[in-house]
Amino acid sequence: MADRTRYSDEELQEFKEIILKKLDKAKKDYELLRHTITHEDGNDTQDTSPTFKVLEEGAAVLSKEEAGKLAQRQQKFIQHLQAALVRIENKTYGVCRVTGKLIPAERLRAVPHATLSVEAKQNQK
Repeated sequence: MADRTRYSDEELQEFKEIILKKLDKAKKDYELLRHTITHEDGNDTQDTSPTFKVLEEGAAVLSKEEAGKLAQRQQKFIQHLQAALVRIENKTYGVCRVTGKLIPAERLRAVPHATLSVEAKQNQK
């Protein structure tokens, strides 16, 4: 593997399929989080009924904030996966941006949006 400068078209296709599956799931998860935050699907009285239970209100706000943070992380993950698809199209996918060597396929299967080898990632710290 050390002699190779890029993955074959067949290998890139395998990675593309992995990424597309993860991207589909990530988009569904993002939409679920977004609906949780905005209550788009709800016709209940959750936002309009008066309540004097401070702890419940605090928990609801905290839950919305957590969902918001998760949604932001999910959106960032989606962007990373989309960037990985661009690298596949450019045939630069799987090349460590620090060392220029191929990232092991096992790492890419586990973290398909990786741009660094494990060694380069550890040296960042």
